[in-house]
Amino acid sequence: MITEIEQLEENGIYSYADYLTWRLKERLELIKGKIMKMSPAPGTYHQRVSLRLTNALSSQFEENACELFVAPFDVRLLDKRKTDSDNDIYTVVQPDLCIICDPAKIDEKGCIGAPDLIIELLSPGNSNKEMRIKFDLYEEAGVKEYWMVNLNEKCVFRYSLIEDRFVGLQPVIETDILTSPLFPDLKLDLKNIFVS
Repeated sequence: MITEIEQLEENGIYSYADYLTWRLKERLELIKGKIMKMSPAPGTYHQRVSLRLTNALSSQFEENACELFVAPFDVRLLDKRKTDSDNDIYTVVQPDLCIICDPAKIDEKGCIGAPDLIIELLSPGNSNKEMRIKFDLYEEAGVKEYWMVNLNEKCVFRYSLIEDRFVGLQPVIETDILTSPLFPDLKLDLKNIFVS
């Protein structure tokens, strides 16, 4: 049984089936079979913004068929073969928040397949992963909308999937109302989200 991250090969390739057997203290993600350590516990401001987003989105989706999930929540992204066997899944991520509209994608382990909307909060230590690695992963997996929340600048970078490519929308800042092309009724007043 794997109980220490040092027991894993740094350059090994692991599947979701392997991931399920580990009993680690550290949280990690699998990116195309490679181990990615997660940043240490988020800071206080990150937690406050995450909670405000969760509350605001929760009230917006109360009467909706879509469901909101908050980390830690495993999202298993499928490769081009689209097999859903635990042995054939090599990417498992834990987005800060995600919205899933297809109930068939939700099981007792989390989500299998691309959520409709993924929201990642950028903080020191995770920006490269969220802005480069996960951007490419989410685009490839077919996530319909991706938001990166920049805590330092108090703005949100939004991307919509159009013809299998993310297209950047105008960034929104703390004095704006955040809207979503995917969910036209969604309106979030960012001054209530980015309160210090």
